[in-house]
Amino acid sequence: MNLYIPIAGMAVLATVFVVISMTLSIFVGPSRKNRAKYDSYECGIQPTPQPVGGGRFPVKYYVIAMLFIVFDIEIVFLYPWAVTYHQLGTFGIIAILSFIVTVLVAYFYVKRRGGLDWD
Repeated sequence: MNLYIPIAGMAVLATVFVVISMTLSIFVGPSRKNRAKYDSYECGIQPTPQPVGGGRFPVKYYVIAMLFIVFDIEIVFLYPWAVTYHQLGTFGIIAILSFIVTVLVAYFYVKRRGGLDWD
């Protein structure tokens, strides 16, 4: 149990710091309230009213975002292999080649289905 005391101490210290910082910002910070401060900012353009349906995005945006995350995570898995390349031997090379083949199969499948087209 003694091993967790420093972790608990850091958690308590972080919580105290957050509470004190937020409390101090209320009292010390400027409190000039005006309409422009609370309006949403859209790169200097006047904000447009939201459509009744909530302004739906096409599903294509979400598909591309998910594909980016999937391929980005797969690339992140390549980094530890590159660092320990010399220590893994033949098994490491076979494992990473099968991984790369799997990534390429997924990439060509998505490309063939038109998932990467920006229409």
